[in-house]
Parts: sequence; structure tokens; C-alpha cells
Amino acid sequence: MDPRPSGSTLPRLVEIMRRLLAPGGCPWDRAQSLQSLRSYVIEEAYEVVEAVEAGQPDPLCEELGDLLLQIVFQAELARARQWFGIDDVVSGICDKLVRRHPHVFGDEHVADAAQVVVNWERIKAAEKAGRGVLDGVPKNLPALLAAQRLGEKAARLGLDWPEVAAVRRKLAEELSELDAAIAAGDQANALDELGDVLFTLANLGRKLGHDPELALRGSLTRFRARVRYVEAALRTRGKTPEGASSEELDALWAEAKQRTADE
Repeated sequence: MDPRPSGSTLPRLVEIMRRLLAPGGCPWDRAQSLQSLRSYVIEEAYEVVEAVEAGQPDPLCEELGDLLLQIVFQAELARARQWFGIDDVVSGICDKLVRRHPHVFGDEHVADAAQVVVNWERIKAAEKAGRGVLDGVPKNLPALLAAQRLGEKAARLGLDWPEVAAVRRKLAEELSELDAAIAAGDQANALDELGDVLFTLANLGRKLGHDPELALRGSLTRFRARVRYVEAALRTRGKTPEGASSEELDALWAEAKQRTADE
């Protein structure tokens, strides 16, 4: 792949999008709205993440293009409402980057990346005076990712555990409360306590310096690989999961775990 200069083809994408949305353009595109495109924005963002994890340049380039299309699509629908256009979107983010990096575009000095984050939040708070510290976390984020972001934001207010051991003790406390709710047969309370356990786990990951979303995605990847291994092994034996004994399934699962550990 021969990368072209950045920004060289964005006007062409905008021109194509306007043609699709114009009278006589594409009926499907013309039928869309800001609301109807919401799920596509989310889907394309996740496909970008999947391409990043695959580590292959061509799929990542394609998925970034699909995500960019959604941004241009939304901007053109907003332009039709006389709200703003793609130039306003790009200009706005350029201004924000310059404003929030005074150590690069101004005279400030920073010691490390941690200080950059502190400065970013300080400048952001000044720009958005009157907003609460948690207001910047979208309500539609996946719950585990939201738990991580909310924990990070609250920590900047000093609402945090002092060290990892304190979070681990809190996790033990929440698990005990979950056990009590289960033992009492209190389903509503068990649901609340399960949520508290998951939220505390997300914060434990944050304090350990690990992204809980990535940790869970890694577990899910290993789980999928192990299930596929068991299914394939059973097929070679002419069996189905329903026809296998629990002992056989346990043995195959142990083999799958060992294979995953060795890879």
C-alpha cells in the first residue's frame, strides 16, 4: 500500500456523499436520518477495533474508511438542516487539539504523559464550565467500558481507592453481599449486587493498569477457541455435545485450555 497525503481525497468523499443525497441520487441514502444511522456508527467503530486487533493494514484501512463514511454522512445530513457541515467538524477538532495541547502549540511544559492528561481535563473543564465530571461519559457506552471511564473520571475528583489491595477488599465485600442475596433467594438484590461486583472488577482492572474491556475480550477470544476445539474434537469422534459424557467434555476442555496456553 502506498499511503497518500492525508486530506487529499476527503473533498471527493464529500462530493460523492452529496451526489448520493441529492434529488435523483440513491433512494436508500436519501431515506436515512441522523437517528437511523446511529447503529451503523456503532457497528463501524467496532469493526475498526476488530481490524486493529487483527493487526492487518488492509482491513484496518477499509474499516477506517467505512467509519469515515458515517462521519461524512452524518455531517451532510446536519448540513441539510443548516446546522453544520464537514468543514465545521474538521475545523472544530483541529481547534480543540491545538487548544488542549498548549505544551505543543504554546509555551506550557509537561513532565510526562500523566501531566498531559491532567492538563487536558483542566482545559476541558474550563471549556465546559457547569458540567459535572461524569457528564463526558456517553450513556450509550457498553457497560464495562462505561464502568472504566466513570471510575477514571471519579478518581480525578479524589473518589478512588488508595491502592489495589483496597479495591480487592472491596471486591471480596461485594462478593459476600452477592452470596448473601443468592442465599436469601432475593433476585432483585442479587441483580444489584452482581452489578456492584462487575463495577468493582472494572475498577480493579483500572487500578492494576489493565483495560477491563480488553481483558474480557481476551477471555472471550480464548473461550471461543476452546469451544471450537471441543466441537471439532467431538466431530472427529462422530459425536455431538449432547451425546458426550460430562467426563469426556471435561477432558476435552482441559485439552483446549492447554492448547490455548501453549499458543
